[in-house]
Formats: sequence, structure tokens, C-alpha cells
Amino acid sequence: MMNVENKVITITGASSGIGEASARLLAQNGATVVLGARRTQKLEKIVGEIRAAGGTAEFKAVDVTNREDMKAFIHFAKDKFGRVDVIFNNAGVMPLSPMNALKVEEWDSTINVNIYGVLNGIAAGLPIMEAQGGGQFINTASISAHVVGSNSAVYSATKFAVWAISEGLRQESKNIRVTTLCPGVVATELGSDITDESSKDALQKFRKTALTPDAIARAVLYAVSQPDDVDVNELIVRPTASLTSL
Repeated sequence: MMNVENKVITITGASSGIGEASARLLAQNGATVVLGARRTQKLEKIVGEIRAAGGTAEFKAVDVTNREDMKAFIHFAKDKFGRVDVIFNNAGVMPLSPMNALKVEEWDSTINVNIYGVLNGIAAGLPIMEAQGGGQFINTASISAHVVGSNSAVYSATKFAVWAISEGLRQESKNIRVTTLCPGVVATELGSDITDESSKDALQKFRKTALTPDAIARAVLYAVSQPDDVDVNELIVRPTASLTSL
């Protein structure tokens, strides 16, 4: 697609789900993709398959909650390919639970991954993009950035934060595009860390109508492929059959 070929695109949370699907689709359309996650065995397999299909891909282990680790990941891409055109801050967790369960350690983890993970990606990439005169951030929020569901107060709070951070960055940027990605229910590993049984059951019922990660990957491809003077600010993508506000 136009304005995708030869772009250097870094993706966190790339070992499965939306990150993996986006990496494969972007590579199919000529982008150079650099995959990051903690599960390097999965990354190695995905990168091998992308290369076998004729694409260009690299990977590096990254903990998005660690600022220096995230900086090393982004600079790995820049040092390897000379620039960074898109940073897809996609890594996230969703350990849903009611507030009175007081799963405070899970609250901390959710905040660290979902908010600091995005901030660390911005901190690592913004100076590079400013120096090269342009670039794009795609930050994965959620439909939960617009509505709070039962048992999702902390998760929604982090996604509201991602929306706010993205919108603030957009307003401050003249040459850097900022896209907030807000998926509805998608069949991914997100939520596999839920320890509250009622929340786990509710998510399983909710996912009876779910998009595939490929549907979200196509939205990512659309945002990246626009001309440099066109910034797709926000993408809300949910199943047609979704009957709830989520």
C-alpha cells in the first residue's frame, strides 16, 4: 500500500494477537517490522515466518515497563535501519476484577504496562522522530477508553489515560502523526491473566461475538498508509453484532 513500503515500524506486544497480526500484515505490504515482547521464542518464530514469506523483520526482547529497556528496543531499530517511522505501542494487560477484591498488585501491573509502557515508548521515540522530521505513534487504547464496564475500573482508567496521552501528544505535534486505536472485543490472549472468576466468566461470554486480530491489523495498516499530511486520530473497531456499549 502507498506510504507503507520501506517504513520502519516497531511493535510492542508483538508475540501474539493484534501485535503479531499487524506485524505480518505490515510486512506483507512492504514495511520493515521490528517486533518486541518478552517471549522471544515466539518472536523468533514469527520473524522467521515473515522472512520466509519475503518480508523484512527483526526482533528484540523488551519489557515496556522499563524505560531503559524500551529505549534500547527503539534504538535497536534505528541503529539497524537508520530511522523509525512508526512506533506501535501495543503491549497491554487486562486482569479485570471488582474493586472490592482489592487486587492491588494487579492494579500496579495494569498501570505499569498500559500507561508507563506507552509513555516509555513515546519517551524513546519522540526525539528520534523530531530529529528526522516526522513519524507516527499508534497507541492501543480500547473501547474501554470511552466507557467503564463492571469489573473494569482500573483497566478502563489506564485506557482513558492512553487516550488522553495520545490526544495531548497529537495537539503538540506538527509533523508527527498520532493514532489512538480502540478495539472492541477481540479474540486474543488479553485477559488470560484474570484471576477473578466472575470477571473471567463474563469475558468468555462477551467474547462469543469477537473480532479476529486480523481485523484490527487492517485498521493499523489503514492508519499507517495514509499520506503524511493525513492523521487518522482515532479508530474505534468493534464487531458489527456487538449489542453493548463495549
